Amino acid sequence: MAFFSTASQMSPSGAGLVVPPPAVPTPSIPGDHRVYRRLGNGLTVITESMPVDAVNLSLWVNVGSAREPTPLNGITHFLEHMVFKGTDRLQVGEFERVTESCGAVTNAATSQDYTQFYMTCAPDHFRDLAPLQVDVVMNPALPAAEFERERRVVLEEIRRSEDNARRRFFRHVSTLGFGRSPYSRPVLGPPEVIEGMPVETMARFHRHHYRPENVTVIAIGNLPPDDLADAVIEGFDQRLGSLGSPAVGDKEDLRSPSPVPLPPFETIVRQDHEDPVLQQARLAMVWRGPGLTAPDQCNPLDVLSTILARGRTSRLVQELREELGLVNYVSASNLTYAEQGLFYVSAQLPEDNIEAVEACIRRHIERLRTEPVTPSELARVKTRVANSFIFGNETPSNRAGLYGYYETLMGDIHQGLQYPADIRSLTVEDLQAAAQRWLNPDAYGLVTVRPGDES
Repeated sequence: MAFFSTASQMSPSGAGLVVPPPAVPTPSIPGDHRVYRRLGNGLTVITESMPVDAVNLSLWVNVGSAREPTPLNGITHFLEHMVFKGTDRLQVGEFERVTESCGAVTNAATSQDYTQFYMTCAPDHFRDLAPLQVDVVMNPALPAAEFERERRVVLEEIRRSEDNARRRFFRHVSTLGFGRSPYSRPVLGPPEVIEGMPVETMARFHRHHYRPENVTVIAIGNLPPDDLADAVIEGFDQRLGSLGSPAVGDKEDLRSPSPVPLPPFETIVRQDHEDPVLQQARLAMVWRGPGLTAPDQCNPLDVLSTILARGRTSRLVQELREELGLVNYVSASNLTYAEQGLFYVSAQLPEDNIEAVEACIRRHIERLRTEPVTPSELARVKTRVANSFIFGNETPSNRAGLYGYYETLMGDIHQGLQYPADIRSLTVEDLQAAAQRWLNPDAYGLVTVRPGDES
């Protein structure tokens, strides 16, 4: 699963070594949390006490680039920048000065499905800083001078993104995989949209989307759960006085419907590109898959991606890189957004090896469909996937990300807490059925990018 299932590299086992399932209890997400859902103003707050000398406060807004109207593609990310440009109570730069003087760290991120603002501070500073974080997110002043200055910053970010070969490659993969879906659009938006965007449109967009009923607040750290919740709720009570109402008609022109999942490929669809900065070719084979709203279908694909090409003991890494030397790098991912996913295998390789590598990947996909995974391989990979998920959620910021992600996208954090157990419960039949349903060796998208002439 794209957001949290971060499988790190494993050391290789000895040749022929069978790794048995763990004989001791495996770790799990504690889930010692409290949920205050749909308070009087519609806000959802989730808190958890964690014995580390820090508190993370994360505000998750249920809007991302896939929910933007096409003419406003990029407005969510642009707004993320403008949130930090002052409020009616905080001058431009004041929030940064106050938080940095307390040793706090703040940042933000925009995705296809959500926007996240987060701060990590010492527990002693949390009650003072929480209302300020709420203020900048919920009440940005959007001053005209700062808007024009930040417009140039965003346009430069778009330019740098277009100059990045890795991002260009992923854009090709996303465009082919997601086709006409809003998930294929760039989060940053096209330059022409950003250049022509008026500040008044952004103000209306903020009024419509940044409302308590569309926000989940997570506070995790070394304070009692109720104290964390009280500080957050008090901060919203203090800072929402200037929050306006959505303008009439905003719902129709400032929010797109949920993306409609596209059907799987029916044939092999090939796209070939050239990139003059590359020294070696890039290849990606893409299958459309389920979104997060179908976790029972996503979870087997997470495990299958690890079996194929995550870690040095995985099948494609062993054959394509270690044994045959056909690639310099190969990896598999199960990218999961709310409504749609992409299962893809990517490789960096000499251009002359493209056909052989594609054929090898097809053979391995067919093998997953026709031959059950061995119990020993399944046990090893399930443990790795589940434990990587758990170990990646041990800090306040990681845990806040886990809760915010599932609450925002699914309206419930249960699926995130249940993920390790769900992975461990998978059978060889589950994996084979998922491969047969989603991974067709005769129907997929293929993106190749070859080194080209700089002329």
